[in-house]
Amino acid sequence: MSVPVSISNPDLARHSTELFMDSGFSPPSQRMGAIVAFDRFEDFTRNFDEVISCFANPPLESSLFSEARATVYDEEDAKNVREEPIHILNIVLRLADHLEDDKLVPIFRAFAQSKKNVLVDYGLRRITFLIAQQVSRCRAFAEDRIYRHLEPALAFQLELSRMRNFDLTAIPCANHKMHLYLGAAKVQAGAETTDYRFFIRAIVRHSDLITKEASFEYLQNEGERLLLEAMDELEVAFSNTTVRTDCNHIFLNFVPTVVMDPSKIEESVRSMVMRYGSRLWKLRVLQAEVKINIRLTPTAAAIPIRLFITNESGYYLDISLYKEVRDLGTGSIMFQSYGDKQGPQHGMLINTPYVTKDLLQAKRFQAQSLGTTYVYDFPEMIRQALFKLWGSTELYPKDILTYTELVLDSQGQLVQMNRLPGGAGSVGMVAFKMKLKTPEYPEGRDIVLICNDITHQIGSFGPEEDSLFLRASQLARAEGVPRVYIAANSGARIGFADEIKHMFHVAWVDPADPYKGFRYLYLTPQDYTRISSLNSVHCEHVEEGGESRYVLMDIIGKENGFGVENLRAAGTIAGESSRAYEEIVTISMVTCRAIGIGAYLVRLGQRVIQVENSHIILTGVTALNKVLGREVYTSNNQLGGVQIMHNNGVAHVTVPDDFEGVCTILQWLSYMPKDNHSPVPIIAISDPVEREIDFVPSKVPYDPRWMLAGRPHPTLKGTWQSGFFDQGSFLEIMQPWAQTVVVGRARLGGLPVGVIAVETRTVEVTIPADPANPDSEAKIIQQAGQVWFPDSAFKTAQAIRDFNRERLPLMIFANWRGFSGGMKGTARRAAAALGTARAHRPSPRRHVRPDAEVRRLHRRQPQGFQAARPRVHPAARGAARGLLGGPRLHH
Repeated sequence: MSVPVSISNPDLARHSTELFMDSGFSPPSQRMGAIVAFDRFEDFTRNFDEVISCFANPPLESSLFSEARATVYDEEDAKNVREEPIHILNIVLRLADHLEDDKLVPIFRAFAQSKKNVLVDYGLRRITFLIAQQVSRCRAFAEDRIYRHLEPALAFQLELSRMRNFDLTAIPCANHKMHLYLGAAKVQAGAETTDYRFFIRAIVRHSDLITKEASFEYLQNEGERLLLEAMDELEVAFSNTTVRTDCNHIFLNFVPTVVMDPSKIEESVRSMVMRYGSRLWKLRVLQAEVKINIRLTPTAAAIPIRLFITNESGYYLDISLYKEVRDLGTGSIMFQSYGDKQGPQHGMLINTPYVTKDLLQAKRFQAQSLGTTYVYDFPEMIRQALFKLWGSTELYPKDILTYTELVLDSQGQLVQMNRLPGGAGSVGMVAFKMKLKTPEYPEGRDIVLICNDITHQIGSFGPEEDSLFLRASQLARAEGVPRVYIAANSGARIGFADEIKHMFHVAWVDPADPYKGFRYLYLTPQDYTRISSLNSVHCEHVEEGGESRYVLMDIIGKENGFGVENLRAAGTIAGESSRAYEEIVTISMVTCRAIGIGAYLVRLGQRVIQVENSHIILTGVTALNKVLGREVYTSNNQLGGVQIMHNNGVAHVTVPDDFEGVCTILQWLSYMPKDNHSPVPIIAISDPVEREIDFVPSKVPYDPRWMLAGRPHPTLKGTWQSGFFDQGSFLEIMQPWAQTVVVGRARLGGLPVGVIAVETRTVEVTIPADPANPDSEAKIIQQAGQVWFPDSAFKTAQAIRDFNRERLPLMIFANWRGFSGGMKGTARRAAAALGTARAHRPSPRRHVRPDAEVRRLHRRQPQGFQAARPRVHPAARGAARGLLGGPRLHH
């Protein structure tokens, strides 16, 4: 307790005593602090006895603190004061004989030692001397605006000092409970500030402001309400701020004490963040902190608990719990992890300032701003997807994911290396060799993962990037393991020879009229001499008009990797991708964009997953508009967005975000062998092999997916009507393209198989209008079921090729009436499908369902689907029994 004292004004002392020490206003104090002011140190020593008397017990007669000290002590307190001193005395001196600390400290130390026994008897724990600055130096004082309109205690509870690495600007809020600050990271003079972030802070008090204990339900409800209010204030601030913020931070200080188990906080916070996750991510709230006092039981001591929540990558929520403990050695309060998990704040002081953005966070923000994930976050994303695949935490294997980065050495050979995220940062391509422990391969399976780093020269392909891609793909082929490619690129790198740009001159056909064109570009002898040693140009010397000129024949550039050599290297990796598709499993995921050679690599790998905000194009919209001479296209999505590539069969499936794309990759891999020398993985299933199939195909058109995967029972609510394959195992691919054929992967008795079925209903195909042709219109064409059209025949051939290279058994549910007519190459596409079916190993199992049709075309039986006794894998005979009645063949 601080009591203001004035020796020269006893009335002020009396009024202050009445204000601060009245027992009706506050309870009796157990600790006391005094602050006294004197002109000089000698004045203090002369009045020391009177000053120290205010701490006496029983109180001594003194004009100072005469009324205040009556309520300070009771008898029990007096016994403990000498054992553990608790009082504080602050002495302010207006003038000092010396200004140097080295000269003042010996004087104060000698005085304190001489009064040591008195100070201990009176219970003094600390004496502080404050020397006032000279008047001439007062100009150094300035207001810290961040504390304006804040009580000192409130600023302490908001922990504003932890933001000292930032220059803060208070943002007015409509909600007075919220304290919002815009922080700009402090940088060296002359440097540009790039790290801006919002800090929003609030204090949670109990509703009646008296009750010391609060319920967990109140904490939960009040915390969620404040979180919504904080997001509302952030949305307003976003719209009124010109700078771009990232790593925004929320801090909630819960004042009442709660009787609860700290683990309940983590569960509650996790469910709350998941509910508002998309909104928090949109507001770039990546960090949050909750401070709360907890009692494990009603009679237990209160424990200060801190909860830190981080979501820097956008897909993984990291929650860590700490308790505040005092270091016995230094007396400082620090964080100590609560529970088994040791978080990153463990052992750090509670007043540790928030760190500014590092290189990793800057690159992560750059990638996320482009709509993708930073390349070094994909391994952790795969780990989280594996956890999701396993389901129960009790089933998680140890070391569910291990990986090493693949880099090129000085000789251009691939070596394995473990290095920090970001690596050397000199190549825009990153490759990993990974070992995944999946439910079908709990001992582990290997893959090679290749990714573009879009934060390095916008993900463009240069010779070094192509070389790393080539070597990593060759490694996957050599070991026969799947190759996964995550594409986020800008095509082949095209650069400028900066050393030439400001040197060249133009030889015009008519110098007076540049619109007539030019004859050549040239360098002056002086410029040519300056750069000739760089070997960046090839020139021919000419004399014209009495002037010596060096005509530019070739511009090579002094740097390697931005010219025609990129196209040569791009052709090499295109050929490698084509060869990899023939030999191993290749899967590609497009996130953000794939342009030029990036689009070729994706298509050559065939199995494509496209994220919804991405596009696959060969040439951008700007270049096409210039070629066409007018503004035809408005965005790259018109050229290669999901509405284009999914509907034309390039993209096999679309996903809403990168995490779902990674989950889809793992799902696809679960149907495929771990390498070229292993059989397909067979897993235990809940569906019994010897079961009846509930769904029975009808003569009227129906959805063939019901026959393959089953459906909720149409009449018995809450029950499942089983289909041909194991429940939940059918994954369809290329769904909106060529809809008269249904293809996908499934399991039968736990055995992975490729599936091709026939749509029996009439489908509608929408042909969009061509923006480049003003006369074109969108058309809707109807395609009859059970007919092979050019697109459905091509889809059939594509699926058979994919399943053959995946070494999956193939099951075809034949129900075709014939081929479509017309002049669009139906026969050629159908022949391709038949050819791929004959080449498939093992031979396809052809099933003709009851009431199905397989007709001849032009008096020739389709060889790939000859009428035969229906066959099925031995493990699935019981499952297929309901479908294998006597087929009715039409000739």
